[in-house]
Amino acid sequence: MLTPTRILRASWSNTLRLPKSSFPPRPLASTNPTYLKRCTDDLYSWQASPERILRYGHVDKRLSGHNGEKEGSAPRESFTLHDGPPYANGPLHVGHALNKITKDIICRHQVGQGKKVSYIPGWDCHGLPIEIKALQAQKKDAAQADAVSVRAAARELAARTIEEQKKGFKEWAVMGDWDNAYQTMERDFEIRQLEVFKSMFEKGLIYRQFKPVYWSPSSRTALAEAELEYDEAHKSLAAFVRYPVHLSETLKNGALGAIDGKVSVVIWTTTPWTLPANKAIAVHKDMQYCVVKDAGKDGELILIAASRVAEYEKIVERKLEVVIADVRGSDIAEQVQYENPFQKANQLQPIIHADFVTDSSGTGLVHLAPGHGMDDYNVCMALNVPAFAPIDDAGTFTKDAFPEHPELLEGLPVADVKRSGSNAVCNYLQSLDMLRGKQNYRHKYPIDWRTKEPVITRATEQWFANVEGIKDASMQAIANVKFMPETGRSRLESFIQGRSQWCISRQRAWGVPIPALYKVEGDTLRATMDSEVIDHIIGMIKERGINAWWTDAQDDAAWKPKHLTGSYVRGRDTMDVWFDSGTSWKLLLEQKDQPVADVYLEGTDQHRGWFQSSLLTHVATQSYATKTVKAPYKTLITHGFTLDSDGRKMSKSLGNVISPLQIMSGELLPPVKRKKQKGAKQDPAAKDTPTYDAMGADALRLWAASSDYTRDVTIGQSVLMSVNQALHKYRVTFKWLLGIFSLPSCPPPFTSFNKLTPKLTDFQELTDRLAIHRLVQVSAEVHKHFEKYEFFKGVNVINKYMSMDLSAFYFETLKDRVYTGDKKDCETLQRVLGLIFYELLQMLAPVCPLLVEEVWDHVPAGLKEESSHPARTVWSPLPALSESESASLGCMNETTSRLGAAIKAAQERLRADKKIGSSLESAATVYLPLPHAEKLHAEILACMQPCTLGPADVETRLAGLFVISEVNLRTLSDSSSATKGIFAAGDADAIKHQWQWCEEEVLSSGSGVLGKAKVLVHPSSREKCPRCWRFVREEEEEVCGRCGHVVSQQGGV
Repeated sequence: MLTPTRILRASWSNTLRLPKSSFPPRPLASTNPTYLKRCTDDLYSWQASPERILRYGHVDKRLSGHNGEKEGSAPRESFTLHDGPPYANGPLHVGHALNKITKDIICRHQVGQGKKVSYIPGWDCHGLPIEIKALQAQKKDAAQADAVSVRAAARELAARTIEEQKKGFKEWAVMGDWDNAYQTMERDFEIRQLEVFKSMFEKGLIYRQFKPVYWSPSSRTALAEAELEYDEAHKSLAAFVRYPVHLSETLKNGALGAIDGKVSVVIWTTTPWTLPANKAIAVHKDMQYCVVKDAGKDGELILIAASRVAEYEKIVERKLEVVIADVRGSDIAEQVQYENPFQKANQLQPIIHADFVTDSSGTGLVHLAPGHGMDDYNVCMALNVPAFAPIDDAGTFTKDAFPEHPELLEGLPVADVKRSGSNAVCNYLQSLDMLRGKQNYRHKYPIDWRTKEPVITRATEQWFANVEGIKDASMQAIANVKFMPETGRSRLESFIQGRSQWCISRQRAWGVPIPALYKVEGDTLRATMDSEVIDHIIGMIKERGINAWWTDAQDDAAWKPKHLTGSYVRGRDTMDVWFDSGTSWKLLLEQKDQPVADVYLEGTDQHRGWFQSSLLTHVATQSYATKTVKAPYKTLITHGFTLDSDGRKMSKSLGNVISPLQIMSGELLPPVKRKKQKGAKQDPAAKDTPTYDAMGADALRLWAASSDYTRDVTIGQSVLMSVNQALHKYRVTFKWLLGIFSLPSCPPPFTSFNKLTPKLTDFQELTDRLAIHRLVQVSAEVHKHFEKYEFFKGVNVINKYMSMDLSAFYFETLKDRVYTGDKKDCETLQRVLGLIFYELLQMLAPVCPLLVEEVWDHVPAGLKEESSHPARTVWSPLPALSESESASLGCMNETTSRLGAAIKAAQERLRADKKIGSSLESAATVYLPLPHAEKLHAEILACMQPCTLGPADVETRLAGLFVISEVNLRTLSDSSSATKGIFAAGDADAIKHQWQWCEEEVLSSGSGVLGKAKVLVHPSSREKCPRCWRFVREEEEEVCGRCGHVVSQQGGV
């Protein structure tokens, strides 16, 4: 027994173990570069080395069962995430962060699985946006600049942007093979791209044709479908136009024999500007038509779909008389001709059948301009009706639109806001009394995805890839691809199924040239392309560089292969940028019967872009007639767009753009409150300058990892505050744990974290066993989610575990044992905490690598030297407990959680009544329901096997678990009546207490519900110990028995 004469009360604090650590509350700018290099460049080089060195030359022997990649041994399993190249034309935004960080988390997790990871970052460097931006910097437009200066300016802009973006990506702790990052403007990449083009040409998939394509007047180039967006409320000028017709003798003597007078047809169009290019009118052979008389127009006879008469009456604003009620479309097709007033020199034009004609809108007769519509083109080509498109590259009428009066239309734009072209056409038709009505019409309309300006359909000579020929093979290839989320499958399939051709030529300077020569034949140029031409051009580019295509003289004979005779010039068309990035898979190593990449990950818009172009080019270069065709990827992952907190897309005009740097600096969070320094003079300027809680790259990474990227991701102050709080929780947790491993009076009983195992027989405390049980569960859950790329679910499990299982429960139970318990008990809990500490670091290594690196740097030197770095060892779920152990501890966890909740509820009520302050001031008497009390007691003892504990030991352990001073287990008879707050009169335990509160809780076991337990919270029956503050001291003693023993061990007596 201790006496006051031997140890003074004031010295009790000197006998406590108080964990201390130099780990800072937030990352330090001074150490960030060191940790950044370790967790990016150093880690990537280490994992890619033939032998992954753990420490001091020891090879990681857990790598797929192989000792590295020594000669004669099987190679390590590899993992390739192929980077979809971001566009090199602007600053980084949070969309980039979501994309790149998610990729990095995947790669880091695979490193943790022992795989050799390949991640080569890349950039998409060609295309219109970069070209336009370069021209803007030079204050020139496309018409003023020559191709050579445009290319030089665009290359310089792309190169500068790449360096700026690379710097940002590295600051986010994105690891990869940065020294070998690819750029689509590099010569080697361009050569590989041209070789893919050649392969597709030799398989008959590349052709040139004069046919309608999407044309952007604002960009002055053809566009592919993947380069379109849609304005859902575009306003067009719609017109009803009358064409007088000439009937065949068959029709005059047949279906329309009863007509006395001239007949006209009326068409409806939302593009009046295409009427000068009209070549035919279409009806449907199975549709019913009729002839109506318009008394308001001197008895004018109109042929129209019978079902559209009522709607047409609304347009002309008068009733019409039906003259002939039933004329079939088959009677009209190829039996009626008419004249195009804009092309009077041409012969009469036909009315024909087309399957796509419906009576859902318009008049049931459709104007056909094969030079301005793909459906029109297909129908007309079948009948040898030529395409005609009198529109220039700028989207204005040429003189051919109206040869007789070119001044009426020439030079007028057809896609401008004023609708100049359509209005001019309608005005002329009005003068001829051919216009029967106009209306504003809102509908879905394609726009250029870069300039956001309207797109037209225009027939031009273009190069195409035949998608129809590889469509079935492409569908077969993606049948074996795993999609995340699965909805991506139907999205990609719909894009492939809906596509028959791919316009791959662009009329711009900044790109890879289409390898074609053009023979000069008078004033015309005839395209020439064969394998020898392509091979020769590739050879010249290898020799002279791709810029020589533009800088060499046009008549330079060196570009013409020997088998050609005559005069040739080089083409000026470049390839679609989707063909550039779509051939990036050529960078990867071919694997027999396997896709070249394990994962492709990009935004959901890439189903129509990079995912599709990569699939098509990859399939096209294989033997796609066989059943062995493969997609370039095993797994296709898509993420949503980043939105502000109100769910809006971010744009400069809305002022809601968030920079990744703002997240890293913490400036989007409320400023940190400064603490006043006693006696120190405050700088007035500093007083007005806000200080923010800068958590660095890990804040940005944790936001990305916490987001459900499979849908659109919101970001705002409330989201970032949650992320910041989680990061602080991580840091506080690790600081406390590091302090426990650094206790001078109790160094850890183990020399390496890697030697710790979750073996229950090594631990006797109920709280320790419950902690290990929960850790094993969490380890398995997080691993499962990470394996399925569901990082947001894994991070959520980690966060809940740290807050609920550790901070709110286990750590609370440990404080007494750490600070005041005996050394042996402290060593026991250090082993449990060692397991928790190392597992947390391994789980967080893919998400917060900088934090893990910083924490590891603060681990005691000896322990660190003998342990593998948590990011440089194989992370597998902790070994599962036996089925009986898991079931027993699961039930016990449920029981103690319910009892603990009841105790806390009672304590909160007593605090409100100012009866208690600390939870240690209270004790609890738990009345277990009969007849199941013995069963529950047995289950508690079962959790402690093989330990042999008496009832008093069980109660002591439960008191520690509930963080109270005393627990008494009693039985509650069926006849006892107790209500909330008041026990039945005559209860001896209740009568002696000055205050108490009772709560009820339903308990269950593995065999089902046991009934309601009653928990009475009341004062402890003993006195407060001045050292540990528990109310467990006998009245005559200075300190409690345990504290007396501990102090004696420390030499206090």
